[in-house]
Amino acid sequence: MMNRSGIFKKTLSSLPLFLLFAGCWLLAAVFMNGCGTQGAQAPQAQAAGKKIIIWHWMTDREEAFQELAKRYEAKTGVKVVLELYAPSDAYSQKVRAAAQARALPDIYGLLGEKRDFAAFIKAGHVANLTGAMEAQGAAWKNLLYEKALAVNEFKADNPYGVEPGIYGVPIDVMNIQMVYNKKLFQKAGLDPERPPKDWAEFVADCQKLKEAGIQGLVSGWGEIWMIDCLASNFAFNIMGPEKVLATIRGEVPYTDPDWVKVFSLFKEMADRGMLASGIVTMVNKSAEQNFANERSAFAFNGSWCVNVYHGMNPSLEYGVMLPPKVNLKNPMYIWGGAGSSLLVNDRSLVKEEAIAFLKWLTATEQQAYLSETTRNLPSNRKVSGSIPAILADFSKGMDNVTHPNIWPVNELPKVIERFDKGIQSIIIGEKTPEGLAEELAKLKAEEMAKKGNQ
Repeated sequence: MMNRSGIFKKTLSSLPLFLLFAGCWLLAAVFMNGCGTQGAQAPQAQAAGKKIIIWHWMTDREEAFQELAKRYEAKTGVKVVLELYAPSDAYSQKVRAAAQARALPDIYGLLGEKRDFAAFIKAGHVANLTGAMEAQGAAWKNLLYEKALAVNEFKADNPYGVEPGIYGVPIDVMNIQMVYNKKLFQKAGLDPERPPKDWAEFVADCQKLKEAGIQGLVSGWGEIWMIDCLASNFAFNIMGPEKVLATIRGEVPYTDPDWVKVFSLFKEMADRGMLASGIVTMVNKSAEQNFANERSAFAFNGSWCVNVYHGMNPSLEYGVMLPPKVNLKNPMYIWGGAGSSLLVNDRSLVKEEAIAFLKWLTATEQQAYLSETTRNLPSNRKVSGSIPAILADFSKGMDNVTHPNIWPVNELPKVIERFDKGIQSIIIGEKTPEGLAEELAKLKAEEMAKKGNQ
């Protein structure tokens, strides 16, 4: 089961997501070492012969990474050794064991919660990249999506006691939206270039699809973090971010009418037959196969799906849309941010060279190559004009992204689990929206009381 950091970890397996945090790099640093008796030596010559070791888990990007490593060595003389460890659970175990032994490589990724990230920083395993990011008028920082950088950043007065700064940079980004099948739209008499913009249009389109014998929405809601994601999208749209965060702080109860409205949307989808059969037990890989095989007209999925669908059905014709607005006055927020990130080991003997390589990796040319070959969204915001149209459409959603990992407060684990499983129960008719709201309000009060007594 994935938790609320699952979208980042998801990129590991589906590109997944997911998860998660951090990357670091600075090209200019390598070129500033020409001083003393070596002052006349060319920067490239100084770096030549050095070796950078990188651990990663991204099987879908291994071939592209190896090609880029060859290009970098030809350009600078620095050898980049990539070591792939998969699956992601095995990779995480290796990283944690290496951290305990102080045997981490020069560059690596960390999969886990923000608290894990903080613990690695405080233990001296992660370099602070703020200076590199802010150099030359923040040129490097400004090149990257702000919402993706936020995942790798710790603000002042953060709850983890980490020194403020940027500790990693994403090598790609992701977000979760909805996609729709253009052929099935045409079959149902709908305009394939005009997906629904609001809830009323979504309901009407699903009705026409149902009349044509076509299932509506499919998603991997057997993985409850995906239910959590869509429910929070609707909550942010209906009541706005501040009220959602006030609920998490315990200032607004889940019995508030706005929360009942969020839960009622799932009941309406179930009652109107808008959902694919078996959706509450379906893992996302099965949901992706369902959509790729054109059995459902809509899918709630992440941008990693571009690569997945291409592998399953290269001729699939589909478009990207934000989840339908319920409150037309508010934006529709979506989960997103850094897809995969890398960290620089603060104890690395080639730290500056490692930073230089990673800065090169996030430059426009390399980001375009990675996006083209792996069908992932680039972390470099300047690349959007040179990537496939479907990816460019996903990239437009980056202005709307949010995620629990960048919220100032997070819900208690037991409340999250009851929230998500409760929505599953609403869909299959075992609970009512009002009943779930009352359960959550009671559980929230109990959990906050326990926390206060600790």
